[in-house]
Amino acid sequence: MVQWEISDSEVDYDTALEKMDNHVGKMISGEAGEKIWLLEHPPLYTAGTSADKKDLVEPNRFPIFETKRGGQYTYHGPSQRVVYVMLDLNKRGKDIKKFVKNLEAWIIHTLAEFNVVGQSRSGRVGIWVERPDKPRSNGGLLKEEKIAAIGVRLRKWVTLHGLSINVDPDLSHFQGIVPCGIKEHGVTSLVDLGLPVSMTDLDNALRKSFSKVF
Repeated sequence: MVQWEISDSEVDYDTALEKMDNHVGKMISGEAGEKIWLLEHPPLYTAGTSADKKDLVEPNRFPIFETKRGGQYTYHGPSQRVVYVMLDLNKRGKDIKKFVKNLEAWIIHTLAEFNVVGQSRSGRVGIWVERPDKPRSNGGLLKEEKIAAIGVRLRKWVTLHGLSINVDPDLSHFQGIVPCGIKEHGVTSLVDLGLPVSMTDLDNALRKSFSKVF
């Protein structure tokens, strides 16, 4: 059985990392089981192992945390659901690409609960939505905006970090970085799409959709 935990108040990033690391250590030693942790952070930027300094547009805007997860720069803040996924791939198949695909599928199923069509894109980690309500590109392509980010790490085939989904964060906070190194596409949220979704609504959808993938 996977344990679910929901934090009702914002959790400092360092505090969250320490708690996640401790739990994963206990999983590796057989003292704890798998866990999904749903939380929010105060406004901050994180730099993954592939982060490029030139993508840090406003280095003094929010605290910046170096992290060992994969990926580049990302933003976390209030009204964004962060999901730390601590699963044991020793039992679920030692396939990191499949795990990331499963995270994408989980997000897509979750968004579908609100009639939002989330899509993955080759070469772009995360989940995207098309915006037919906005002007097309010069090439006539539909505008795409990112609604969810993914960044993971493994320790002895136990997963750390996970994903984030934008419910109703201040989208201007993303302007301090080039999110995930991608300049040509914007960022959106469920509320920005015109959906009055609460954090509780999203949490319920995440729990319902989890078993469809994992």
